[in-house]
Amino acid sequence: MTPEEVGERLVHLMATDDPALGAVTAEVSGGGPGHARAVVDVPVARWWHAAEIARDPGALSCDFFDWVSAVDELDGGFAVIAHLWSTRRRHGVLLRTRVPRVDPEVESLVDLYPGAAWHERETYEMFGIVFARHPDLRPLLLPPEFEGHPLRKEFVLAARVAKPWPGAKEPGESEAGTAKRAPMRPPGVPDPNEWGPMKGKIPPPETPVRPARPVRPAGERPARPPRVTPAEVKPAEETAEGEGN
Repeated sequence: MTPEEVGERLVHLMATDDPALGAVTAEVSGGGPGHARAVVDVPVARWWHAAEIARDPGALSCDFFDWVSAVDELDGGFAVIAHLWSTRRRHGVLLRTRVPRVDPEVESLVDLYPGAAWHERETYEMFGIVFARHPDLRPLLLPPEFEGHPLRKEFVLAARVAKPWPGAKEPGESEAGTAKRAPMRPPGVPDPNEWGPMKGKIPPPETPVRPARPVRPAGERPARPPRVTPAEVKPAEETAEGEGN
């Protein structure tokens, strides 16, 4: 089945006359032939049901769970995405739903796909999205005392502030140690003068002094060098002979 057919099939199987359940829509991802996938958007309340239909051998036969993760959409909440694959029919589908930023929660797929356990734990840890009915939703990668969710866009990337740059000099600093332009900070990296142990202690960067331009009287233009035409340029051999004579 093509990605278009996969998406249409799942939308058809999830069709309902109850508008309260929400609409199910499908599109096709990028990637070109062999890499494009059907992307099916489902309401969060129908997330588990969509995965169950996709796994059904009589529907899409997606018997293999590949991965699940999330995307921080800021004011739009979080997009939760799972990739399912059919080992028999050789097609896949990307299930996508959206959860709110406050108390984000979606139903776990572990009872359908046991392989989802590790991925749901990682997504819970990195984004703070709760997977309801997960049998063991505990930290996976970070130490127990760690606070926050590193893949949320508001998470402060404090490594460059908490400890010095490991190189011999900061990026942009010259070998001579002269004044340099303040380096650009990527998103999430705070200004060390506004956050962290050096708050309020860092002097502003020096502004390099540019040499003053000579002042010319108004209306006066510098003299241009005389133009030399090709006829006036003698070959080097002729010049050398003339000098010898």
